[in-house]
Formats: sequence, structure tokens, C-alpha cells
Amino acid sequence: MVGPYRGLFSAPGVKGFVIAGFVGRMPMSMLGLGIILLIEALTDSFAMAGAVAATVNVSYAVAAPLTGRLVDRFGQARVIVPLTMAHGTALTGLMLCAQFGAPAWSLFAAGVVAGASVVSLGSLVRARWSHLLAGSARLHAAFSFESVADEVVFVAGPALVTALATMINPYAGLIVALTCTIAGTLAFAMQRGTEPPVNRGERHSGSPITIPGVALLSCVFLAMGAVFGSVDLITVAFAEEHGAKAAAGLLLASFAGGSLVSGLWYGARQWKLSLRGRFVRALGVFAVGLTPIALIGDVRVMAPALFLAGLAISPTIITGYTLIERLVPARLLTEGMSWVSTSVGFGVALGAWAGGRLTDAFGASDAYGFSFACAILAVIIGIGGSAWLRTPVPQQQS
Repeated sequence: MVGPYRGLFSAPGVKGFVIAGFVGRMPMSMLGLGIILLIEALTDSFAMAGAVAATVNVSYAVAAPLTGRLVDRFGQARVIVPLTMAHGTALTGLMLCAQFGAPAWSLFAAGVVAGASVVSLGSLVRARWSHLLAGSARLHAAFSFESVADEVVFVAGPALVTALATMINPYAGLIVALTCTIAGTLAFAMQRGTEPPVNRGERHSGSPITIPGVALLSCVFLAMGAVFGSVDLITVAFAEEHGAKAAAGLLLASFAGGSLVSGLWYGARQWKLSLRGRFVRALGVFAVGLTPIALIGDVRVMAPALFLAGLAISPTIITGYTLIERLVPARLLTEGMSWVSTSVGFGVALGAWAGGRLTDAFGASDAYGFSFACAILAVIIGIGGSAWLRTPVPQQQS
């Protein structure tokens, strides 16, 4: 599986933006869970914790396309540096409000700003790969590598933030997440040699969301995001119900671990099946893989079940980003990829909110049924609108 990834990092500057992008992305698996752990520890309510985390995700989801459009218009560095400073200030404010027992509305207000100023580094990194490898067969491997990097983040992040929050201090996880955000994003912004150029002479009219295929993918990823958000929160509650709260991070790492393994395998293969066919099949496997988790009542059995459930995540996301790259004009690519982040963000917010409510009302095991229902919805949408995902096969360069 290593062969296709060789040579990706030989170009000048590639290693720099890849490493910085990885560090800066660590908080994407830590921020929501860190907020849930902090607020639940203070309020003893998963519903409240889920609501604050959902606020952050909704704000991020609303702002991400605008951030992408600004990046396409002004360049990556000019946009992400001030956003990162605003995010750091808002997240610090949220933790201080929690520390000093400020009114509940202050947590939501700080969450709005913290979420709106999150930088979608995954989209920016992929935009750099698209710029460097446009028309090359290696772009498939590059997108696969980035999906694997995302899953490494989702394997390590939940375990790290859970250990920090439960064994050291409820605030420790968010502090480490904030440190990674600032260090990684600023280092990424400094890598100017690989930054996609800005075409200042061309008007950035229209929006990628008006493209039917992009709209369809956004709906699919909205449903998938609801799976991710609900599984995150419900799994924390599941572990706590079974007297093993500290194991929540490891359970979520198993979910991401399945995606990591499949991402390596998927990126190493040369596919003859169309992107559309791969996307629909991956969605079907995703829904089937989630079926067992609603039937399990043992933490030890849940870990391998979540691993199997995660196997279809990377292939679905890799194919989705590749479809976006084919469907969206180059001048709007960052914004187009941001719609994936936006859709997942809205879905995560919905999933966290619904997961918290259902967990408080019916218990964690029954609440997993919501996650499965969202996966089925993603399959229905993807199959129903798959005709919009037909793309021409580009002439590939070596």
C-alpha cells in the first residue's frame, strides 16, 4: 500500500504544509469532545453539553463557505491568521466563562465566535494539493493521504482529549487543542511557496452550492455528519453508563481507526469503477457497518464493532472530495470544498444535539438508533441523486 504514496512529498515546500496542516487539524477531533467533557463535568447534563458543542459546530458550518470564498479571493494566509487569533480569544473566553460560573448564555455567545472563526485546514491543504497536482494521477493518492491524516487525528484526538479532561483537568483538553490550532495554523500560513495563486482579475461570481452535484454531496455529508456527531456524544455516554468513561476516547479511536485502515487501502488502489459508482457503494457499506452498534451492550465488544463501522468512512470522504474537485471551477475550489466541511459541521451539530436529548431520555444504547437512521438517509439521498455525480474523466498527467 506504500507504493502510490511515494514521491508525493518530493516537491519543495510540500512537507512543510503537510506537517503544519496536520498539527493544525488535531483540534478538529478534540474541540467538540473537549467542550462536551468540560460542560458535562460542570453541569452533569449531556443535553447542555451537546447544545454548547452544537452551537460551535453550527457557527463553524455557517461561516465555512464564506471563509472559503474569502480565501479564494484574497489568499490563504491573509484570511486564516486573523481568524485563528479570533478563535483563540473566543475559546479562551468560553473556558473562563465556565471557570467562573458565568450565565449559560455566555457559553453560547463564546461558542458562536469560536465556531465561526475555526479554519477548515483540511480544505486548504486539499486546495494546495489540487494546485500542485492538477490533472495528475497522483491527486487520488494525495487526497487519500489527507483522509488518512484526518483519521489519524480522529484516532489520537479523542483519546488524548478524554485522557487530559478526565485524568488531569476538565480544561486541559481544550488548552492543548488551542495550542495545536495556533501553532499549526500560523505555521501553515507561513508556507507561502505552495499557496494557490489568487486570480484578482476574475470575478468570483456564483457559488458552488448551485451546482446540483455539489448540493447533493452537501446533503449526503449533512447526514453523515449527524452520524459522526451523535456517535461521538452517545459513545461518551455509553462508556460512562458502563463505568468506563475514560475508555470513551479509545472507543472513538476505534471508529476512526477503521476509517484509517480503509483509507490507506483505498488510496493504494487504481480504480476502474467510476467515482459515482464508488461513492454510492461506499455509502451502502457505511450504513451496513453501523447496524451492530445499536445492539451491543458491552464496552469490550463495542470497540471492534465501531472499528468495522468506520471502514467505509474514508472511501466515502475521499471520493466526495474528488467529485468536488471535478465538479467545481478552479477559481471556486476552496469554497467548494468548504461546503463539505459546512455540511458535516451542520450534521455534527444536529447529531450532538439529538444524541444528547435521546441519551438523556432513553439511554445510550437506544440512542445509537438515531445514528443508524442518519446513515440510511445518506444512502437514500446518494442513490436518489447519483445521476448528478457523473463527471468527465480528466486527461491525467504523470
